[in-house]
Amino acid sequence: MTNLSLNLIESARRRPDEIVLRLDEAEVSFANLDAASAGLAGLLVARGLRPGDRVGIMLPNVPYFAIVYYGVLRAGGVVVPMNVLLKERETAFHLSDSAASFIFAWPAFALAALAGADAVGAECVLVTPGDFEELIAAADPVDEPVARSDSDTAVILYTSGTTGTPKGAELTHANLRGNVAVVVDMVGLTESDVILGALPLFHAFGQTAGLNAAVAAGSCLTLIPRFTPEKALQIIERDGVTVFEGVPTMFAAMLHCNARTSAKSLRLCISGGAALPVDVMRGFEEAFGCAVLEGYGLSETSPVASFNHPGRERKPGSIGTPVAGVEMKLLTPNDEGIGEIAIRGANVMKGYWNCPDATASAIDAEGWFRTGDLARCDAEGYYFIVDRSKDIIIRGGFNVYPREIEEVLYGHPAVREAAVLGVPDDLLGNEIGAAVALIPGSEEDAPGIREFVRERVAAYKYPRHIWFVDELPKGPSGKILKREIAIPVKASGPVRG
Repeated sequence: MTNLSLNLIESARRRPDEIVLRLDEAEVSFANLDAASAGLAGLLVARGLRPGDRVGIMLPNVPYFAIVYYGVLRAGGVVVPMNVLLKERETAFHLSDSAASFIFAWPAFALAALAGADAVGAECVLVTPGDFEELIAAADPVDEPVARSDSDTAVILYTSGTTGTPKGAELTHANLRGNVAVVVDMVGLTESDVILGALPLFHAFGQTAGLNAAVAAGSCLTLIPRFTPEKALQIIERDGVTVFEGVPTMFAAMLHCNARTSAKSLRLCISGGAALPVDVMRGFEEAFGCAVLEGYGLSETSPVASFNHPGRERKPGSIGTPVAGVEMKLLTPNDEGIGEIAIRGANVMKGYWNCPDATASAIDAEGWFRTGDLARCDAEGYYFIVDRSKDIIIRGGFNVYPREIEEVLYGHPAVREAAVLGVPDDLLGNEIGAAVALIPGSEEDAPGIREFVRERVAAYKYPRHIWFVDELPKGPSGKILKREIAIPVKASGPVRG
């Protein structure tokens, strides 16, 4: 018998009075989280939830997320985490595709949640502070979790749908318990650690390396519902945060924040979700005196697949080596040694929910999952992400990897954020374009940035089109969304040659 909620039950028995969740002045002990989740499980069972039934969660980074999350698992249900910014049509899709019976939603997002639930016949429960506590207190608690097997689905994480309709990655109890154990052991999480919960809990990274890791290790997770660099630095100092987990844009924002503090309590920083520019990593480490270790994974891999392990050599720009229980390889490397990453191990998803064809395309008969990410691997087994296969720009027959050009752009002292993408071109098929956000107060122009890059890369690689933006569009985890970048009709350029 297994169940991911056992991690909470075991930690609550071990240290009942210690704080597991903090949100500003609010604190939740392990015992209180355990009891509240047991009440939530009882509420669901009383309302007809059966083992394997799906339940949507549309909550921000508040303690109620953990109560519902572990309550659903405890009752034998399957958690379907949902971005709180989804609109009615998107909410209805997630609920209908997963055939969810319930959705728990924050009052601020009630309109979209209720409309989506009505459209598919799901029951919507609004998590209104005060009322919600009374609701679960009135239920008969489920003290012992419903028995599940290793292969039973615990969570369905929907992909972003950049290449079509979102697909639900089915992560099993064994997938998640195993990956959480790897994270806790690998980064040495202890009961004295305080983790900054700035990553969205509905996202794979924040869920596994944040919430589930803190609960399993007996650590404290201090939550931030909406990330700003000022708020993050304030909470790090106030709560004595020891572990900061973030995506590259968070590191860049904190590095360039005017309200920057020393953050002396930090012992370790973890970057994931997207490639961390080397100049941002070095600048952050110099400013805060704390090592940044980069890892890699996807929703389909629970998510952690590789990491720059503490105590081993760290290579800037590398996603490290596979974590325990995971294998990685490159499929059909080209002349430059670049190929698509494939992953096999206990962390790989069961499959895509109700999508057998997509599952068969993604996972071969030997269990290798194709990631769509291109990388190279050095002689010591360290992997270096080159780019997403779909993001490659083919300019006049030559392959250009945006990640390489973005690394150069981040090396410019005036650049805060940058994204490189293809601009349609009648002569070459695609030209190289760059959307750039400058550090406040900088006065660099497009020709200056273009020349900076041109001096550092081959002639066919530097961006001929450059345009400036105040901010690059980002997803819920803070990852830059290239598909939402608007290419201006008259970008600076093009420059031939």
